Amino acid sequence: MNASMEPDHLVAKLRFRHLRLLTEVQARGSLRAAGQALSLTQPALSKALAEIENAFGFPLFFRSARGLTPTVQGEAVLRGARLLLKELAHLRSEAVTADRFQAKIRVGAPPFVAQTYLPAVVAKLVKREMPIRVQLLEEPVPALIRALQRGELDALVTTFPLQMLESDAGAFEFIKLFEVQYAVVASTAHPLVRARQVGWASLAREPWVMPAEGSMGRKLIEDCFTHAGVPVPLPVIESTSPTTRVQLVADGLGVGIVPEAIPLHRQSQTGRIKRIRAFPEPPSSVVALIFRKGPVNPRVALLKDALGVAGG
Repeated sequence: MNASMEPDHLVAKLRFRHLRLLTEVQARGSLRAAGQALSLTQPALSKALAEIENAFGFPLFFRSARGLTPTVQGEAVLRGARLLLKELAHLRSEAVTADRFQAKIRVGAPPFVAQTYLPAVVAKLVKREMPIRVQLLEEPVPALIRALQRGELDALVTTFPLQMLESDAGAFEFIKLFEVQYAVVASTAHPLVRARQVGWASLAREPWVMPAEGSMGRKLIEDCFTHAGVPVPLPVIESTSPTTRVQLVADGLGVGIVPEAIPLHRQSQTGRIKRIRAFPEPPSSVVALIFRKGPVNPRVALLKDALGVAGG
């Protein structure tokens, strides 16, 4: 192996300011613009970039009249640079409160998982003798995956389709936690809640309350109709919140599909919603713990312990 490729050589040659330089060059697309952002002259920046590329032993950017674009190897280095910079910021945040908290875990989850499954897990983390701070990001799954890829989260507890990770799938570990069942629901006054079985052709004639277009929840509904050979109906209401969708259904504004774990029982107890016995039933989804591969992340180990996952 070329000496410039040895890890010790990179440690000796590179600094965190070099990583910032790389990310600015990519973001700005030119040495001039990056130099202005970093308060460096263009010659100084050009010299620093040459030193960085020499340390790695290969070009990180293509030079052209239109500016700089990352090479394939440069893309890999830039992904790592962004992760290291995020980790450095997180390290400082942990150090500031190290006298009061053991660690700070950044977890992403879709709202229904955060509202129904994670509270008990979070309780285990914050009630330790040396408590752990928890930063919980509740977003749709695509946004969560992007945040994990950027190094803004330590792990996800989420439903997911592998294709969302595209070529990055091999960079992550997946541990199945449980499966989520889905229910077609309507207000208790709706005539279909009393039917012994309802086909998707009948459901297509109903007004629907659906998740936003392009979301996993929306795709699940669309697939139910498609697999039944029925055109997908246009929703009368779209909402990004599963809890809000339950409320809208309870108000009699349409039918919907929600995870059974959503606070469905709260509405049922007040007699406002009931399940429609759809046939075939909506498919289930796997909820998994997802985190980046590599050296053991002690924060992920703490999360795995709270989740009851072996190998924490």
